[in-house]
Amino acid sequence: MLVPSSGGRFEIELDGELIYSKLETGSFPNEAELIAEIARLVGA
Repeated sequence: MLVPSSGGRFEIELDGELIYSKLETGSFPNEAELIAEIARLVGA
């Protein structure tokens, strides 16, 4: 679900678990690493 926000916040949650936060890292995620992490979490 996309939730509008202000201040450059970009976070990705899966089943209520935060799996990426731009606020914590200061940058956008590496796409390949993010896809691999989501696949690992869903058991794919």
